[in-house]
Amino acid sequence: MSQPLTLLIEAGYPIILIETTDETFAATQVARAANLLARPLYDWSLTGGMVTRIPHAGTTSIGPGSAKAALEHVRKSGGNGLYLFRDLVPHCKDPFVERLLKDAYAAADRSGGTILLLESGVVSETLRRISVSYEIKPPDLKELEQIVKTTFTRLHRESLYEITSLVTQQQFDQLVRTLSGLSRSEAARVTATAVLDDHVLDAADLPLIVEAKRTLLGARGVLETIGVDFSIDDVGGLGNLKAWLAQRRAAHSRQAREFGLDAPRGMLLLGVQGCGKSLCAKAVAADWNLPLLRLDPGVLYQRFVGESERTLRDALAQAEAMAPVVLWIDEIEKAFASSHTDSSDGGLSQRMFGTFLSWLQDHRYPIFTVATANDVSALPPELLRKGRFDEVFFVDLPNAAAREKILAVHLQRRKRDPQQFNTLHIATAIEGFSGAEIEQLVVAAMYDAFAAEQELREEHLLRAASRTRPLAVLAAERIAELRDWAQNRCVAADG
Repeated sequence: MSQPLTLLIEAGYPIILIETTDETFAATQVARAANLLARPLYDWSLTGGMVTRIPHAGTTSIGPGSAKAALEHVRKSGGNGLYLFRDLVPHCKDPFVERLLKDAYAAADRSGGTILLLESGVVSETLRRISVSYEIKPPDLKELEQIVKTTFTRLHRESLYEITSLVTQQQFDQLVRTLSGLSRSEAARVTATAVLDDHVLDAADLPLIVEAKRTLLGARGVLETIGVDFSIDDVGGLGNLKAWLAQRRAAHSRQAREFGLDAPRGMLLLGVQGCGKSLCAKAVAADWNLPLLRLDPGVLYQRFVGESERTLRDALAQAEAMAPVVLWIDEIEKAFASSHTDSSDGGLSQRMFGTFLSWLQDHRYPIFTVATANDVSALPPELLRKGRFDEVFFVDLPNAAAREKILAVHLQRRKRDPQQFNTLHIATAIEGFSGAEIEQLVVAAMYDAFAAEQELREEHLLRAASRTRPLAVLAAERIAELRDWAQNRCVAADG
């Protein structure tokens, strides 16, 4: 648990490391601590030199440029002052500067002074060992609510146009939750951008805020941000799954918390390949107006010792920073399949799997995890236990009604009117086709029609179907085994 900054200063830590991109807020926190403790505050940067902030005496004789003079000043000055250094770490590549920092550390330790390093880049292990970290926590929901209100009030007062608000309380709560993970300045700018786009704060601003947050935070390493441009209604069939998701759509709301409900944790989708498991992850994000992050298990494992575990921890930490978010782990068996078998990786898989399971069960962030799997035999049994996921669904091949719906969706996406086709007849003729195979059927039929210089007709679709051998035929035994395994272990996604 992060200790108050004043406590760390009073405890006599010579170097306090503050890692953040919210430099303005961090500097304000340091100034507040200096005032509370009645300590002088000196502020150094490469471009500004060393400035005396408290008492307000203006600049010192140390002007812009090298950090050497500023560190030499700390080493020689003594006293219990606070010395704030902005972006000092890059200068420590110079051995002379690194040595001066260690000397300044020793001097501050003797005199009771404190060096505060405000950094936004990579910090060396050597510096971490001689410093204590102070965490600048992102604003909580109450503070974000106040930031939105303050920003709206300022725009209403300063804008040349009339600024209005049309959000309900529930929409406002969702908007505030979506800003979670951003810094205070970022949250204010994102809110201002959404309002100034059309001079109205309303429900239509929510997708804009989601996209702005996705752009600001981006994705690192194995995490990829995924854009979503469709709704859950575009997913054919899966009635039980849709009803389950609809029931939990408002579970992140203030009313749900007051009612005593915890936010839903996630679901595991097992089933036949190409039947819409991955599509469901995207549909959840679209339906709930949440950003979608994809964790790629294929690149979790790195070359050097310790790097794989750090990569996983970094990915999970970024998901927490993005929350509320939908975290999609596609083909999860690829990441942890060897964790319950004798493997030759020196226990790496088991350690990675243990880290993920602990996080999955213990984290308290509004992250809805959607994991998909095609090979249930490769899944560790611990992953299927209740408490890891809220529910485990089995996604089977679509029935006739679902095939008709999927066919209509793909025809519409290609600017064709489904009512001009006998979709029921076609859906009956393509029994055993998966959703992915139905999509490729439409594509193949369109190629036939285009090559023949004709408009797409039913006969093109039926002809393409006759040439296709679906997975239900090619892997009939495997699908039968999968259905048998899931019968008493999973909830049917359709029904």
